Amino acid sequence: MKNHVLLILFFTSTLSVAQVIQRNILSKKYTLQQVQQSLLSRAEYEPYPKTPATWASAVPDSVLASIIKTAEELLDYKFEPISATIALDFVRSGDRIRHSTISFEKRNALINLSLAESMEDKGRFTEAILNGIWSICEESYWGVPAHIRPTGLPDVDDPVVDLFTAETAATLSLADYFIGEKLDKINPLIRKRIYLETNKRFFIPLLTKSDNYSWMSKNRTVNNWNPWIMSNWIAATLLLEPDQDRRAEMTYKSMNGLDLYFNGLGEDGGCDEGPSYWFAAGASAFDCLELLEGATKAKINIYDDPLIKKMASYIYKTHIDGHYFVNFADADPKLMPDGLMLYRFGKAIRDNTMIGMGKWAFNTFPSASIGLSGFQRPRKVENLLTIHQLGQNTPVYTPLPDAWISDIQVLTARASNGFYLATHGGHNAESHNHNDVGDFLLYADGEPVIIDAGRGNYTARTFSAQRYELWFTQSQYHNLPIVNGYGQRAGRDYEAKNVQNKINESQASLNMDIAGAYDKDAGITSWNRTVNLNRFKNQLEITDDYVLTQKPTSLQQIFMTVCQVDLSKPGKIVLTTPKKASYSIQYDPNLWSVSTEFPSTEGMEYSSFKTKWDGHQVQRIVLNSKKLVMQGKNVFSLIKN
Repeated sequence: MKNHVLLILFFTSTLSVAQVIQRNILSKKYTLQQVQQSLLSRAEYEPYPKTPATWASAVPDSVLASIIKTAEELLDYKFEPISATIALDFVRSGDRIRHSTISFEKRNALINLSLAESMEDKGRFTEAILNGIWSICEESYWGVPAHIRPTGLPDVDDPVVDLFTAETAATLSLADYFIGEKLDKINPLIRKRIYLETNKRFFIPLLTKSDNYSWMSKNRTVNNWNPWIMSNWIAATLLLEPDQDRRAEMTYKSMNGLDLYFNGLGEDGGCDEGPSYWFAAGASAFDCLELLEGATKAKINIYDDPLIKKMASYIYKTHIDGHYFVNFADADPKLMPDGLMLYRFGKAIRDNTMIGMGKWAFNTFPSASIGLSGFQRPRKVENLLTIHQLGQNTPVYTPLPDAWISDIQVLTARASNGFYLATHGGHNAESHNHNDVGDFLLYADGEPVIIDAGRGNYTARTFSAQRYELWFTQSQYHNLPIVNGYGQRAGRDYEAKNVQNKINESQASLNMDIAGAYDKDAGITSWNRTVNLNRFKNQLEITDDYVLTQKPTSLQQIFMTVCQVDLSKPGKIVLTTPKKASYSIQYDPNLWSVSTEFPSTEGMEYSSFKTKWDGHQVQRIVLNSKKLVMQGKNVFSLIKN
């Protein structure tokens, strides 16, 4: 049954889904012996300034003053211990916030104080630094309780390496580098303690049992944990480890570890976790390569490898406008991209688009690059040394018009009227997965019109068997059909098939059979979805051609938005953006009834939705079919009013 006619064009291409490919880019090119021969000793390795004079020549005065001012505000900061009660929050209530707030703030304070003392060299901050180092070393566990479930409390005889253990090791190593000599004058046991704890909690577990960690798997793809941890391992090794043979051993093992991340990427270099996680994954991989290059005087360098270039390009292929990025899965819709890191990455691979994006991002969001709080702290220090390189020229950056990222099956495209489309096929076992095969989003002139709502706050349920109880992970809260009350299922077998894309002057479209992504009880034989940005008509067209096993009891189409919604005109769902631009979803009122609802923003898992979209509430539009048939064609179009 065809509701109304729209011109849809197709062509067929063969697509693959990312799998482990034993590329081993680093370990095939470099041996342990080559690392041993090229690696600078700890005494030779001086990547950052250490004195006020060298800092003054490398970093603008205004930035130095800002860091020192921040440290002054931290002089009375209390490095709180973390109680057992707070550590047990996660297993008792699912709450991660109290523990993370204390833990992360302590590390942010320590890096700010350490840098300020190095920049100023007046001794004002040393006592606070001393207390910060000692407090962190006294903690039983450097990670977060969510990563040692189900106990919540650590087994001190069996240290676990997680993201924040790695972050802590790098932070302490930076403190040691910047003011180690001053610490020795206070008490030589302080630096000894830094090394002892870092070695016990971080170096030894990675050397002896890294194969036990899922993020070091040789047989399946690994996520952002791998390059994130590897970057901190390399940094801590280079800054802290005195034994040259062991420095080389750990550096080489970290290179082998990073290979595992590269092995799991598709040939497209795409990040299935989304742009916000790319800054922890692809960007952390660059951090590793940058550290390796610096510690070997460029004797270790793989920037010419095509995969590295493609991995880098993902971030600008998914840039919508301003601070908006494509946010499938658990990715955030709004980012303040680190422009200085992007600039360096672009320079390293000789990618002018990335260089331009980096300059634009730093000009637009300077705090994202020069603020020391947060993670990837060695990157943030390197950022400070990059500012002078950018010059005073007005940045030139034009977002890409279209992109097809083949392995993760993501298509992005623009139209002359300001429409921006992103849609994807893929499967429902991606890292940070939502059950959203066939989902799409639409922006217009940089404003969200049809959205992926994003994720809520991480709690105990987020990465448990109860993950898909959370509304933002469910198909019912994505721009998808719901058949007989059933959405899609999680798992590698639930995927799009026969994925076809076409990008030309007249259109950008993705066609796919998404039936295989649904619960079998939904009773779907085939569901061919075409998401088409019609550039001639300047409209978005959604066509669903389906065959069911029997007459359905219900059939719905969902649209998610943060626009104001007006249902008063039959056949038109009028959407008004925050800037008062008007758009309409066109449908046949004889075939559909329409209603709206606001998903919950209450409770610790959903409270972030109160602010995630600049205070505009996420709204769910539900179209219910009035004509339930076994076989049909549903067509919707979205136009600018």
